[in-house]
Amino acid sequence: MIRTAQEKDLQDILDIYNDAVLHTTAVYTYEAQTLESREIWFKQKMDEGYPVMVYELDNKVVGFATFGPFRPWPAYKYSIEHSIYVNNRYRRQGIATSLLKEIIAIANEREYRTLIAGIDAANEKSIAMHEKFGFVHSGTIRNAGYKFNTWLDLAFYQLDLNGPKTPVEN
Repeated sequence: MIRTAQEKDLQDILDIYNDAVLHTTAVYTYEAQTLESREIWFKQKMDEGYPVMVYELDNKVVGFATFGPFRPWPAYKYSIEHSIYVNNRYRRQGIATSLLKEIIAIANEREYRTLIAGIDAANEKSIAMHEKFGFVHSGTIRNAGYKFNTWLDLAFYQLDLNGPKTPVEN
């Protein structure tokens, strides 16, 4: 079941995220987060009106997805970047696909124009999943990160959405 995240989900979200931090190149950071930092993150998402969706299975959150601003300047207001993370014991079960489908639907409902994914260029499974949804490669920043004693390339993929019927500059 996919639903809007609640504060009670933050420990599961934290566990999923920290596993990605400590064991993968899905996120280019080194240090595990604290529950307090996830609480601040969640409050900021809620205050700014960005969704945090969870995939619940047997009363346990096994994946989550969100989006937020791509860049902080006003002209980027119709572009968003998303994140999807799945508990490592539940991967390859279609959870990320379901969450991505939900994020795309929400982004279209809210009339965003471009949905962006920053994906470690070696993550072939994530790239393939995004391409199935129509995301296209829009560029790669070589040597963008350094983690696990290796240089990492960051690939950007984008999906054109419906966008606003009448975009405005203010």
